Amino acid sequence: MTETEPLPSAAPSPVPSPAPRADDRPGPARRALRLVAILACLPYISLKTAWVAGSEIGIPAGSVLLENRQVLAVANSVSVLADVLVIVLALLLTQRWGRRVPAWLLALPMWAATGLLAPIMTGYPAQLAVALLGGDERSAAPAEPFLDSWVFAVVYGGFILQGLSLGTLFTWYARDRWGHLWSGRLGGLPAGVSGPGVRIAALVAAVVALFPLTLHASRVLGSDAGLSPRQIVERDADFTVLEFQWSVFVVVAAALTLCLVLRRPARLKVRTVLALAWTGSGAVGCWGAYMSLVALMPETDPDKQVTALAQLTYAGEMITGFLLAACLAAVLRRRSAEA
Repeated sequence: MTETEPLPSAAPSPVPSPAPRADDRPGPARRALRLVAILACLPYISLKTAWVAGSEIGIPAGSVLLENRQVLAVANSVSVLADVLVIVLALLLTQRWGRRVPAWLLALPMWAATGLLAPIMTGYPAQLAVALLGGDERSAAPAEPFLDSWVFAVVYGGFILQGLSLGTLFTWYARDRWGHLWSGRLGGLPAGVSGPGVRIAALVAAVVALFPLTLHASRVLGSDAGLSPRQIVERDADFTVLEFQWSVFVVVAAALTLCLVLRRPARLKVRTVLALAWTGSGAVGCWGAYMSLVALMPETDPDKQVTALAQLTYAGEMITGFLLAACLAAVLRRRSAEA
C-alpha cells in the first residue's frame, strides 16, 4: 500500500460546510457561562491588584513572596493582564463580532488558556483528594510560609470555574464555526492532511518528550533527579501527584498528536483525538515555558536554586508542546483548505 492510498475500511471523507445559524445571539446557557467566567476572574484580579498596590492580604509573615517586592509587583501585573484576557475571551466567544476574529488570533490564546488551566483543574482536586484520604490537613498548601490556605481555595477554585465555563464556551463556538474540520474518524482523513514535514515534526517532538517523561516518571518512583535540596526535603504526596500528572500530560500530548498525523488507529474519532492532543500540548508547552521563566528569576538561597537538569526538563517540555501545537495547526490548516 502506498502512502497516498486510502485505508480499505474507510475512504477519505468529504469536508462538509458549516451549517449557518439562524440566530447569532447567545442563548441563556452561553450568557450564564459567560457570567460565570467573568465572575470567576474577579477574586484573582482583586488579590493580584491589591498585592501590586502593596497589600499583604493572604501573604503570611516570612513568605518568600515578600523578599523581592519589585519582582512580585511585575509578576502580579502580568497575572492580572492574563486574567483580563480570560474576560475578553468569554466576551469574544459569545458575541457576534467574535465570529469575525481570525482563527489564529483566537486559537493561540485559547490554546494557552487551556494549557495553563487544565493541570490546575486536574491537579488541585487530586491533591485535595490525596490530602483527605491521607488525613493531611495542609490541603495541598506548601510546607513553608507562602500564602494563607484560603488563598489557594479561592484562587484555584476560581481557576477551575474559569476552565469549565471558558472551555464549554469555546467548545460550542468551535463546533459552530469549525466543527466540519474534525468530523469523522482518523481513518477517513485524507493522506494529504499531514505531509512528511508534519509527521517528522511530530516524531521529533515525541523523541524530545522522552526526556521530561523519564524524569517525571522516575520521580514518581522515588528519584530525586533534578530536585533542589529544599525540594528533596519537602517532597510529599502532593509532589508525587503532580509528577504523575505531568507524566500523563506528556504521554497524552505526544501520543495523541502522533495518532492524528499518522491517522491511526483508524476507528478513533478525530474530535476526541484533537481535543486531547490540544489540551496535552498546551499543558506541556505553556507550563514548560512558564517554569522556564520562573527558573530565570534570581535566587540567592543555594538550597532553592533550580538545577540545570530541571531547567533542561522545562525547556524540553516547552519545545515538545510548541512543536506538537504546530503539528495540530498544520493539520487543521490543510483540512480547512480542503473545504
